[in-house]
Amino acid sequence: MAERVQQPPAKRLCCRPGYSTTCRQGQRAGGTVCGGSGSGQGGSSKTQSPESLLDIAARKVAEKWPFQRVEERFERIPEPVQRRIVYWSFPRSEREICMYSSFNTGGEESASSGENVDETRLPFRRGIALLESGCVDNVLQVGFHLSGTVTEPATPSEPEMVCSVAISFDRCKITSVTCGCGNKDIFYCAHVVALSLYRVRRPEQVKLHLPISETLFQMNRDQLQKFVQYLITVHHTEVLPTAQKLADEILSQNSEINQVHGAPDPTAGASVDDENCWHLDEEQVQEQVKLFLSQGGYHGSGKQLNLLFSKVREMLKMRDSNGARMLTLITEQFMADPRLALWRQQGTTMTDKYRQLWDELGALWMCIVLNPHCKLEQKAAWLRQLKKWNSVDVCPLEDGNHGNELPNLTNALPQGAHGNQDSGTRPHRTVFTRAIEACDLHWQDSHLQHIINDDLYTNYCYHDNTENSLFDSRGWPLWHEHVPTACARVDALRSHGYPREALRLAIAIVNTLRRQQQKQLEIFRNHKKDLLHKGVTSITNLEGWVGHPLDPIGTLFSTLMETGRGDEDSLQGGFLDFSASTMSSSKHSELHLFPSTRRFLEEGESYLALAVETALMGLGQQRIMPDGLYAQEKVCRNEEHLIAKLQEVDLDDTLVKIFRKQAVFLLEVCNIYLYHCCVLLMIDCTPPQVVVWKITLVLICMSFFVCRLPVLESMAASGDMSRPHHIVSVVPNRYPRWFTLSHIESQQCELASTMLTAAKGDARRLETVLETIQKNIHSSSHIFKLAQDAFKIATLMDSLPDITLLKVSLELGLQVMRMTLSTLNWRRREMVRWLVTCATEVGVYALDSIMQSWFTLFTPTEATSIVATTVMSNSTIVRLHLDCHQQENLASSARTLALQCAMKDPQNCALSALTLCEKDHIAFETAYQIVLDAATTGMSYTQLFTIARYMEHRGYPMRAYKLATLAMVHLNLSYNQDTHPAINDVLWACALSHSLGKNELAAIIPLVVKSVKCATVLSDILRRCTLTTPGMVALHSRRNSGKLMSLDKAPLRQLLDATIGAYINTTHSRLTHISPRHYSEFIEFLSKARETFLMAHDGHIQFTQFIDNLKQIYKGKKKLMMLVRERFG
Repeated sequence: MAERVQQPPAKRLCCRPGYSTTCRQGQRAGGTVCGGSGSGQGGSSKTQSPESLLDIAARKVAEKWPFQRVEERFERIPEPVQRRIVYWSFPRSEREICMYSSFNTGGEESASSGENVDETRLPFRRGIALLESGCVDNVLQVGFHLSGTVTEPATPSEPEMVCSVAISFDRCKITSVTCGCGNKDIFYCAHVVALSLYRVRRPEQVKLHLPISETLFQMNRDQLQKFVQYLITVHHTEVLPTAQKLADEILSQNSEINQVHGAPDPTAGASVDDENCWHLDEEQVQEQVKLFLSQGGYHGSGKQLNLLFSKVREMLKMRDSNGARMLTLITEQFMADPRLALWRQQGTTMTDKYRQLWDELGALWMCIVLNPHCKLEQKAAWLRQLKKWNSVDVCPLEDGNHGNELPNLTNALPQGAHGNQDSGTRPHRTVFTRAIEACDLHWQDSHLQHIINDDLYTNYCYHDNTENSLFDSRGWPLWHEHVPTACARVDALRSHGYPREALRLAIAIVNTLRRQQQKQLEIFRNHKKDLLHKGVTSITNLEGWVGHPLDPIGTLFSTLMETGRGDEDSLQGGFLDFSASTMSSSKHSELHLFPSTRRFLEEGESYLALAVETALMGLGQQRIMPDGLYAQEKVCRNEEHLIAKLQEVDLDDTLVKIFRKQAVFLLEVCNIYLYHCCVLLMIDCTPPQVVVWKITLVLICMSFFVCRLPVLESMAASGDMSRPHHIVSVVPNRYPRWFTLSHIESQQCELASTMLTAAKGDARRLETVLETIQKNIHSSSHIFKLAQDAFKIATLMDSLPDITLLKVSLELGLQVMRMTLSTLNWRRREMVRWLVTCATEVGVYALDSIMQSWFTLFTPTEATSIVATTVMSNSTIVRLHLDCHQQENLASSARTLALQCAMKDPQNCALSALTLCEKDHIAFETAYQIVLDAATTGMSYTQLFTIARYMEHRGYPMRAYKLATLAMVHLNLSYNQDTHPAINDVLWACALSHSLGKNELAAIIPLVVKSVKCATVLSDILRRCTLTTPGMVALHSRRNSGKLMSLDKAPLRQLLDATIGAYINTTHSRLTHISPRHYSEFIEFLSKARETFLMAHDGHIQFTQFIDNLKQIYKGKKKLMMLVRERFG
């Protein structure tokens, strides 16, 4: 905290009008130790003795009355009485000192923060260490002021430091602190802790004096003068200017100081008007929050802010008024965050972590305004402040980015035309709206008061069976209120340190939910036919409990679970074990804190079972998805959090029965017959508990998805909306966008996978599960995952393959193939390969089947390049142990598939078809003919060159030549494409033609001249043709002429002329846009051109004319032409 070096001015003026200046002359103000005469503090001595009446009275007065009121009430207070009041005014509990000296005190906040906090570094722990190591000295208590020195031991990096500490206190609260260490933080430093604990633990060692004003009253004039002079002498450098100033003012008759009766005394305690609260440095709270917000979630600032919120809850639980005060300071800094205006201006949303901080802020204000014992003026002040914040334009909305259509906190759901009011016409609800509405709530209802205050509140003669009856058939109390609002009351009671009352109300709410659930089931059974005919389920709610801003289910679950674990009074059990004897006794009392509350539980039922059932009812509630991405993600987060908590619970027979009860209810009202069969059969057959757990839990979590989708797609009329706390048939006239659909589908997939695991070995159940999956799961990726899961389960290493489950896996895989056949899916190739693997495990008939019906499952490319190729591989033959007959049947199917695919998609399948048909002459000829037919229409030169090279490789050079000539027809190489990927194919085609003979070369050269305009490519072909004799590698049936071909005769003459012409055209094209940095490259190009020109008999003359023409045409490019002359003359 920001400890001030100077003590603040005294809060009140002290004088003794009933005392004369001579009544105590000559008396000395001697001091006694705090535990001296008259001390009755328990635990201050080894032998316990009854407290005196003086100590009992003084302790009560010290706790409740400001000392000024005591002085005003009695004309003369005996000195022993004053001493006992002053003695008992210092805090006697270490709990508050711990709370104000550390972020976390070992409770929930330390665990939820996710940090491994080194407790030895906490100011409270360091203060204890300083105290126990004897570092506290010179402790003196003067009235309501405690001072002392604390020595900080030297470290390798820091020298020893002596800190002067001063503490003021009033009515058992520390009201101000100062320390010379200069530490700036929200909470007390270790030196303040050490001095405070010294006074708490060792009161008998502290010398106690009455307030300094009392001592001064006992002095005569000479003593007073000596006192002042000695004081000035000892501290003359610090106080002399102030002393002279005060002396001048006192000697001046008209000075302000002489107009006031009495004089200030910093040791005299608080005045009547002073607020009695623990010291909290408001400036440091504001600075720290501002700093954390400015870091934007980095450097752990989000965790630090959550710890501050936890500190507020801790203060509320201690019923410390600083809780609301601190939250106000935090909220002001949040509202002043400049990012709010920036995000609003840019139209962007705040981050999820920042959004969650605002949610916690709103929830804390709900707890504060619902304090059951707050004063009306306090609530009115909070309401004014909340409305002020709520009216600011940048105040965040409750549901993130959209207007909220949820019902008002204190009213029923809107009726009639207002029920379907468009969200755009509704006022936006901010994070403070619910707290503002909660200011209208009160706790004066007599039935509510009886519930929270009386463990014996029953009415066994009450037989009213209406929906709003106050008691159930067992005579147990019910509480009918908007469920989130009722649970907000529970949270407020817990937050303000009333765990017993919170538990009583929570049990009444859960019993009410149970009764409503039974009533709903009865209504559904009575109207089942009509509802199913309309396609409407009877259990629907506009407002979901899981993911609700008030978190009703989470509140009930936490309240009951804490009680079930023996942590009912978290007020007692959430702190560091700083006083072992005190804490052990209080913890022992917790375990037996609420025995009478158990009268409202079923026989053999526990709080744990009630908590589990509450969570299941919340997860299974039929609800509409809220609008907006953030709100939907919050629902998913809360569901996952609840499920994680439930998974920590050890199952027993009672809990399994609860799961089964909720599953039966949910399945019946949703009328999911197939799910009903699957789940109940698995539960009835008593599989391992973990299977029952997963099946039922995930089913209940996902039930709203399976049941609500038909409702979202229907246009059924709205039901009765007049009872918000009942779950009735409500089909709203709105269709929210499901941002989190993928998350929900993932949970649905998890359920289906668990069903497959449990149904292994039972053909009938597997068939039911398969039918259920095919009907309700619509995501191809999730069905593929289920197919893979089924395959893994069926082929476990420690058992024989389950052929029935393998068939289920194959069937799911086939469905995936059909679903993704005409859509883009980046995992498609993986899916196809996996399906072939699965079919291989099923058997040869499955492979034959997928090849027979390939057109419904695969594209032609997939069928030839993956399916048929894999089926025909040696590994498949060996894996299946196929005989010759089976191999031939598979090969026949593969060839048929290949030819069909080649006919349908020759561009991509022709080569694969030729490969697959190699061993069958008729099929191979058919595939080759398909290629020829498609060559003139749909195939590209790249595809044709590829097939032509394949033909040459297989020993069909003439067919390769034929395909190469067809490819050349489709090719077009411009003058500047000297790096085109088809150049190698052109060179190969010319080499093939040259090797076959002069006629073949003569036939292909006109095609080359027509298709290729690139001079360097043509010159390369020309040189290759002149180096060897045509037909050198021809077939043995051909005769090789043994003579080189002449450049003056066809066909090379035509190629030479085309090459020279290409060089000329390319030269002019390059000179059109040439830059100086390309001049040297151009000269090299002309050198290559000259080599080609010289291959002609008159080439030298042609090249000279060509150069002369260039000089004339491009004479403006003087530098370039100079380079041309230098090289070529």
